[in-house]
This record gives sequence, structure tokens and C-alpha cells, in this order.
Amino acid sequence: MPSTQDLCEKFYGTRDIYEIFEVTKNAQESEIKKAYYKLSLKVHPDRVKQDEKTEATEKFKVLSKIYSILSDREKRALYDEQGIIEDEDDSSGTKWMAMWQKFFKPISTDDIDDFEKVYVGSDLERNDIKEAYLKGKGCIDYMSQCVPYMGVKDEPRIAEIVQSMIASGEVPEYAAFNDEPQEKRARRHKKEAKEAKEAEALKKTLGKKKAAKQVSLEQQIAERRTEREQGFNSLLDRLAAKYGQEDEDD
Repeated sequence: MPSTQDLCEKFYGTRDIYEIFEVTKNAQESEIKKAYYKLSLKVHPDRVKQDEKTEATEKFKVLSKIYSILSDREKRALYDEQGIIEDEDDSSGTKWMAMWQKFFKPISTDDIDDFEKVYVGSDLERNDIKEAYLKGKGCIDYMSQCVPYMGVKDEPRIAEIVQSMIASGEVPEYAAFNDEPQEKRARRHKKEAKEAKEAEALKKTLGKKKAAKQVSLEQQIAERRTEREQGFNSLLDRLAAKYGQEDEDD
């Protein structure tokens, strides 16, 4: 049976568990918890396609094992000193989902909607718009992938924000932004309309299965499976900051 470190290398390309979590060896517990939260969301078995569930489950188990090590003082010290991961006590491997659910609070549709209300029009959104504009050299398709909640309805508002940045010399003027071909814009709008229909259909399906207002995080992820990947990952950073600190808030 492959060791945890063998599985780390197989699924994440490294045997260094700090590298997998993208934290330093001096990382605090809160940083480790946020990293685990964010990474585990990306490979959560309920978020991937049916034919990817088996591998996603194994990746999820590896992350849970890593978290169990980095959140335990003795296990972490042993790893830091000798690079050893003990696999004999594999309770995290058999109870990985229960452990994950214990550490992280469910997120409701209200939570996500409330975050949108705070985010849209904020300095945080403005910074994200600027960063996406510069990295994509004005490509609106790229911006819509990177800026959380950005959709067709937001394009006129975001165009005004970018134009003000251009006017002030804060960012350069890109032809890709100001002279976007009509065909390209039409394709993006058509794609978003299709995704919206798929998301609504999925939401109705899930709605039949739930009676309570609160729904599990897994369902939230499923509802948003058709959303743009980069924008969703950016949103994970924000949600991780808020919901990945249960121990600190309790």
C-alpha cells in the first residue's frame, strides 16, 4: 500500500507537505487551516465529474492526512525533524469527511449572497478588476473569469471603473478592452446565458431534495459547478478567510 508521502508525490508532485499546502514551516494554525479549507474545496468529491470522483476522493484523503499532521504538535515536530509521516494510525484516512465537516461550518446561499453585497463596489473588487485588466491586457473574457461575480450585467459598470483608471493614468489603455469585437462579446453573452440556465436547473433539482433553508457546502459547490473556474477559485480565497477560522471565532 502506498505511503502518504508516495501519494503526495503521485497526486501533488512533491513529498513536501508544506509545499502542497503552500505555507512555510513557520505557518500558524490559522494559515494551515485556511490552506486546507481552500485546497480541499478544489478536490472535493462532490464538486468533480462522476468519472473523476475516485481520484478526487484520494486527493481529498491525502489533504486530510496532511492537515492531521500539521495540526498536531507532536506529529508536526516529527515531520519537521525527520521528514517522517506515520501511517499506522490512519484514522484521518477512514474518517476524512467527518473530520472536514467538523472543522468547517456549512455555507448557506445567504452567506454567499451576503458576501456578494459586500464585495461588489468595494475596494477589494476594484483591486481585483485592476489586476485582471492588467494580467489579461484588457481581455474582457479573462476579466470575467478572474473577477468574482462579474457577469454580463456588470460589464457597463466595470467599464466605467476601468475607464476612470485609464483616465487617471493608473492603467494603460488596451485595444482589447475598448475595441472588443462584437462577435467575441456575443459569444461570451451566449455562454453566460447557457451557464445560467444550467445553474438554475441544477438549483431546482437540489431544491427538491432539501427542505431546510441551510444547505451543505457540498451542495453549494455543486450549484456553482457551471461557474467560471478562476473566478470561483478567487472567491474561495475570500470564503476561506471568513469560514476557515471557526476555532478563532468560537
